[in-house]
Parts: sequence; structure tokens; C-alpha cells
Amino acid sequence: MAETGFAVPNWVAPRLPDASALQGEWVRLERLDADAHAAGLFAAFSGHEALWDYMPYGPFTASSAYHRWVKDNCSTQDPYFYALRNQESGQIGGVASYLRITPGAGSIEVGHICLSPALQQSRAATEAMFLMMDWAFKAGYRRYEWKCDALNRPSRRAAQRYGFSYEGVFRQMSIVKGRNRDTAWFSVIDAEWPALREAYLAWLSPANFDNQGRQKERLSDLTQLARSGFDPTL
Repeated sequence: MAETGFAVPNWVAPRLPDASALQGEWVRLERLDADAHAAGLFAAFSGHEALWDYMPYGPFTASSAYHRWVKDNCSTQDPYFYALRNQESGQIGGVASYLRITPGAGSIEVGHICLSPALQQSRAATEAMFLMMDWAFKAGYRRYEWKCDALNRPSRRAAQRYGFSYEGVFRQMSIVKGRNRDTAWFSVIDAEWPALREAYLAWLSPANFDNQGRQKERLSDLTQLARSGFDPTL
């Protein structure tokens, strides 16, 4: 008899993303809106053209051009875009989305992540990734994906820090801005999320930071035990 996968009894497909906002202690994710967010995002990204190196769009040289891009994309259901607002400063400083949303398979991806320098490597940015992943697994998704250009080493490092398991590289997967793109794949599955969730909560706890806001334990150290695959290039 052929070997088959394990049974998934009483499977019910999860709902599509529907949260207009995801609220945390350090960050608020708001449904992306051109009039509410485009000007602030353009200002936060301006002067940092490298942010667009691995994105399929950008850089944007004028606020009007970025406003048009947001207006054309902010209302889609897939990708489902959020703007990230730093709760300490009140400033908008980044974008992230759900995409490749496949409820029938229980699969959803996080992507289109673009963080201003002010938001990078912050508690707000990490909490944003936690809130999005937590919503997905609470909604019933079984698989949460992260994909990036295989040459994008900061993104590969971030995926591993956030607890994603490395799954390999799809060679010549696409052409972006006239150049070949090999794509590195990472994922978290539902069985791993309870342990990862505890790791995130431990890292985000005020007890994990000193009076200068410096972390005592690194998130990568807390998540490593829950990861099943490690990126051999890092």
C-alpha cells in the first residue's frame, strides 16, 4: 500500500484576512489607505532607495507617484496590505501584507515588507510580525510562508530570527526588474506556533529590556529550538 500523508479530520478552511487593524503594545497595523498613509510612508522611505532593491516596484522619486501606487494597491484582498504605525512616536514607518492567500490549503504568506530605517530592528517591527502570524494561526491557517530573493541576505536572516524554517531555493523562479530571481522559501506551521508564540511573548516582555531599551535575550536564541530547518548560507 502506498504511503500517504497524515489525516486532517474535520478540516475547515479558514476565513480570508478581515481585520481592519491589529493592535499591539509597540505597533498598530492599520489597513493601508492612500490618503491616510501614503505621504507619511513616502517621507519615511525617502532617501533610502536601497529599500526597493529587492521589491518588484519602486523606488519612487515623487510623493505623487507613491500615492498613486498605494491608491492602486491598498484595497486589494490579496495582497491584503497594512501600514505600520510606531506607537511610541505615532509615526507611520512601514508596510507589510498577507498574500498568496489559499484558505483551501490553509496557507498564507507574509510579504511586501518595507520598513523605514526608523522602524527596522525595533520592538515595533518584531511585534508587527508577531501580530500578523498570531492572527493567521488563530484564524485556522496551517502554514505561514516567507519568501525572498535568495540574494537578499538581510531578509533571510530576518526569517530565521522570526522562527521560520528554511525549506530551500527555487531556482529561476521569476524575473524582477529585468533580472533573474532565485527565491528562498521559509515557513512556520501550526504545530510550531505555540512554542514560537511563547518565544515572542518572552522577547516582547518588558522584563526582557533594560532601562536603555536594550534586549537581554535575543529573539533568535528564543526561536531556534522551534525551528525545524536552518538556512545553511547564514
